[in-house]
Amino acid sequence: MTPFDLFGRVAVVTGGNGGIGLGMAKGLAAAGAAVAVAARNAEKGEAAAAMLAASGTRSAFVAFDVADEGSCRAMIEETVARFGRLDILINNAGTSIRKPPESYTATEWHSVLDTNLTGALFCSQAAYPAIKQAGGGKIINIGSMYSIFGTSYGAAYAASKGALVQLTKSLAIA
Repeated sequence: MTPFDLFGRVAVVTGGNGGIGLGMAKGLAAAGAAVAVAARNAEKGEAAAAMLAASGTRSAFVAFDVADEGSCRAMIEETVARFGRLDILINNAGTSIRKPPESYTATEWHSVLDTNLTGALFCSQAAYPAIKQAGGGKIINIGSMYSIFGTSYGAAYAASKGALVQLTKSLAIA
């Protein structure tokens, strides 16, 4: 068995329909995992899943809203129903609103934190029982260098990613 052999494993990548998320989905597929691409944008999500399937990967698009707890649970349930198990969750879905911190509205601030931080918690909570039932697995939260350095035009993003680092540590300890 090679170190990156994921044959027989099932992964969910939130925000896996483009950018870094799609890159991770391709990497998981190349290592042999079945991949659920979980995202809001159905057109991009279906295209990403089709691209993975064209390379021989068992894949599916699962529509969901990362900021909605019930949607996160339904996404995990649909993934397990389609693939029979869940071994890997990559919390990649994210957003940013680039503007000076004094310009954020409460709605904008909460939108970024709900997507980048709270969504990762909701998905992790939903995935935990399925991963445990599969005999263990991995939850991978995608951070940012802004979790350490901060940024003048992305305070909500930096705060959400800094908090995500601490959430990751807390989940690992638990």
